[in-house]
Amino acid sequence: MGLKDLARIAVLLTISLTPLAASTQSSGQGGDHRPSATHKPPVVSSSSDASLPDQSSPNPSEIPGIGSEGGLHNYQPTPRVTVATPPPTQIPWTVPQMITWGANLVLVVLGYVGIVKAISLLKKIERQTAYAEAAAEAASASAQAALLNAQSFIHSERPWILITVEPSRSLENSFTIMATNRGRTPGRITATVERTRIAIDERRLPKTPEYKREEPNAPLVPIILVPGESTPIKSFCRDDVKALCDSEERFKRIETWEEKLYLYGKVVYKDLISPPDAEDHETNWCCWYIHGRQNSGLVISGTLEYNSHT
Repeated sequence: MGLKDLARIAVLLTISLTPLAASTQSSGQGGDHRPSATHKPPVVSSSSDASLPDQSSPNPSEIPGIGSEGGLHNYQPTPRVTVATPPPTQIPWTVPQMITWGANLVLVVLGYVGIVKAISLLKKIERQTAYAEAAAEAASASAQAALLNAQSFIHSERPWILITVEPSRSLENSFTIMATNRGRTPGRITATVERTRIAIDERRLPKTPEYKREEPNAPLVPIILVPGESTPIKSFCRDDVKALCDSEERFKRIETWEEKLYLYGKVVYKDLISPPDAEDHETNWCCWYIHGRQNSGLVISGTLEYNSHT
């Protein structure tokens, strides 16, 4: 190879390398990121491009025509614009903000302390309420016991009027029904009521005593009985039997005890040691008249309903 050939090769190399150097220089001075055969442009990703797939620059060797002499003149890379997000800057607190934060912290602490004290106070109130309820129950029980004690004392000291039958001393086959105060305090009789009834036996009597009048007969003068004192409330004799029988046949049945004659009634009296508006007491009584051929008798008889006390 002669000197002329060497000179031609040097000129051709110079011509071929001149555009590549110019392109590299323009890319460094203007800030335009252009790919070269030996350098790949950096890829900067931002928050907005995070979802995009990673696209790298093509390899110059893979682009058709890049290896030829005129390939660098025809290749135009795609421009890319990247936006870098600046890091957040910390804004310093101002004095009003610090005062507000401190005031809120103080309010939170005071609110917590107030809530704790309120809960403690509510618990104390609950305990005091339980103590008050227990004391009220104890006082109620004590008052109830005192009331029962007072009532038992009144009952033990009240008058008790009982009924007895006594034969008449002046008239034969005559009897007197007596009311006697067996209590410890005086009692005042306010009313009496009585009735007669003929039945086969006491089981044929009405279950409860029946009277003709709804209200008892009030005595003309109220009778006050001191303890141990008695008073007559009804008299009955042998001659009164025929007046109560509506026929001679019924009188004969009473004589033969096929039927019985009953006298029953009640005594209403008040307790003088009780308040005026207290309820009246009652004594119910029932007697069976026994008719004999020569002598007669009158005895206490009847069920509990006919011999009750209130």
